[in-house]
Amino acid sequence: MSRQSAPRTSGAATPSGVDWRAVFAFPNPVNEYAARITAGLVVVLAVATLLTGFGWGLAIIAAGFWLRVLFGPRISPLALLSVKVLAPRLGRAKLVPGPPKRFAQGIGAAVSTGAAVLFVAGLAPAAWVLLAVLIVAASLEAFAGFCLGCVIFGFLQRRGMIPEDVCEACNNVSLSQL
Repeated sequence: MSRQSAPRTSGAATPSGVDWRAVFAFPNPVNEYAARITAGLVVVLAVATLLTGFGWGLAIIAAGFWLRVLFGPRISPLALLSVKVLAPRLGRAKLVPGPPKRFAQGIGAAVSTGAAVLFVAGLAPAAWVLLAVLIVAASLEAFAGFCLGCVIFGFLQRRGMIPEDVCEACNNVSLSQL
């Protein structure tokens, strides 16, 4: 007896009933103001961690980045505060492409995870240097509207390292648009 399965459509649930694309979805477009507020909250948390020397703060920062890169703003406490509470108070959203913002969150996840690993390995000075780099990048986003990860994304896409179909609206991501 032959068992035929129904054709899957984009976003359809798997036999387990879970739509994994929806679970790991990231918004596109993204509200620029919410992204900047989240970056500002990261700056506050990172500066507090740096000033207090509280090593667990590195793990908290890394966990927040991983939640945002994997699940978008649906689970991250900082992103939820930004998207649901603070950004709506600023008025109308300014929409920008989502994939570069997700890429930037991925860079933040890598840097903050690296800092946490260095701290646990007993290399606290190196961890604090990485955290300072993160503070600079997040400050650029929060206070100047300059997304370093987005610029890197655009550079990689123009060089063919990120396929154009990942984000057609991103083909023209340039310094003047950020």
